[in-house]
Amino acid sequence: MDGSAGVSGRRVADESVLDDPDTFAEQDPGGMLRFTASAGAQVRESASLAAEANLSLLEDDGRPRAVVIAGIGTAGRTGDVLATVAGPRCPVPVIPHRSAGVPGWVGAADVVIAVSASGRSPEALGAAEAAHRRGARLVAVGAPDSQLQSVAERARAPFIPVPRRAPARASLWALTVPVLLAARTLGLVKVNEADLAETAARLDADADRCRPTAESFVNPAKSLALGLAGSIPIVWGSSPLATVAARRFGDTLSANARYPVVTGALGEAGRGRVGLLDGVFGGLVESARDIFADRDEAEGDPTRLRLVLLRDGGLNAEDDTDEPLAVEERRAEAVQTLAERRGVRCDVVTAEGGSALERLASLVAVPDFASVYLALAHGLDPMAVPAITEMKELSNQ
Repeated sequence: MDGSAGVSGRRVADESVLDDPDTFAEQDPGGMLRFTASAGAQVRESASLAAEANLSLLEDDGRPRAVVIAGIGTAGRTGDVLATVAGPRCPVPVIPHRSAGVPGWVGAADVVIAVSASGRSPEALGAAEAAHRRGARLVAVGAPDSQLQSVAERARAPFIPVPRRAPARASLWALTVPVLLAARTLGLVKVNEADLAETAARLDADADRCRPTAESFVNPAKSLALGLAGSIPIVWGSSPLATVAARRFGDTLSANARYPVVTGALGEAGRGRVGLLDGVFGGLVESARDIFADRDEAEGDPTRLRLVLLRDGGLNAEDDTDEPLAVEERRAEAVQTLAERRGVRCDVVTAEGGSALERLASLVAVPDFASVYLALAHGLDPMAVPAITEMKELSNQ
């Protein structure tokens, strides 16, 4: 092990690659672009599979005291989505849990939703087993004919099969929809068939806009990827919904493109992290930048920040939200102004749609594609992450 095992690709992104779709088959042999484009189909298929599961069993004991969503990685992110879509009016706590087992207080009055794309993650399996032992109501979401399905069958709990057609990080919607529909059965969220159909249509439309054959100047994902190339991305969300999307973008940038990322809520950023704009990768380096230098001369320049702001502009007029929309909007405008004054470049993705779920989809779709395109521009295979495989092997030893 010389420290370079599995390392390949280009240090500097090659923009020309993104406008040559013929090279994608070679650089993306696992088909990550294809899987990313399947998001709309995932929504429709998972909704159909959830409808076939016997979720009515959850209604027998009425509303739970709390709901725990157990999983790791993308599966764990489904808990964040549920908590955000349920919103502050949710009648019970919704608690994402990313460790094996369940919190010590979980008992017969609670519901545990165990989520695992493979159906074998220790976190989901441990949570399902613990829920069964403690008499909590259980719902399991994962690959068919898996260990997780076996646990659910022993517990006589509903199991929603999610066919393993894509890696977990490209299966966000396949895993999220069953979680949302289980919560709807419990009376915690208002997600109807029209919301799901509009969300799937939004994801399909964004997949078409971000298709490989669309050139960089009309493809929002390629444009975003090229803007981020060689930078340290900071991704902030203007609302709780946008913050979930920001953290999702951080997940995919790290896993697909191997970029270090700072993510979080814009409100939290205002308590300290906004100072990054003044720092050695922000205002200090930008003040010394020669704006007339061509790209070849600039390649030796220091790494700079690149701000990505996800703005919700949400439909919260009737919700008891933590902060009014006007406050979120003023804060977003202020941060954009701060970045402009310091020369830190900023990309803005604004949510669209009539429901919380559709707005979330509009904030996730383009960044998902951008993370894949950024990997391809660096000559990286977005599917294969050797460090993950090596870490599992070393941990198992």
